[in-house]
Amino acid sequence: MQLNTHLNINTSLCGKVTKLQENYAEVLLHTTQQMAADEEGLVHGGFIFGAADYAAMSSVNDPYVVLGASSSKFIAPVKVGDTVLCKASVVNTKGKKSEVGVEAFVNGKLVFEGSFTTFVLPSHVLG
Repeated sequence: MQLNTHLNINTSLCGKVTKLQENYAEVLLHTTQQMAADEEGLVHGGFIFGAADYAAMSSVNDPYVVLGASSSKFIAPVKVGDTVLCKASVVNTKGKKSEVGVEAFVNGKLVFEGSFTTFVLPSHVLG
């Protein structure tokens, strides 16, 4: 299956799609010092959210998919050097709207979970 969305994304900041199936995607994010929020090496949650969002968009896999809403929980800290695996599954689709569940793991341990509401628009959101 071919990725059809978010083709210009910076994969060093948002992760790389490593698995893509209909209504499912996995994104792998290698965390770096550039993502650190402090001297202890805590990764800023925005990078985890970004990877999860990218996984959600990839699971829908439409060129015109956009994020409408989300709710998320940060369950455990992520430190610089950790590899984060985000698994996104479309759980419900009604018309142009899809609900996507995303879980993120470090070494098999759940660190993040979120629900993303996406919409597939008839044309580009900026068009």
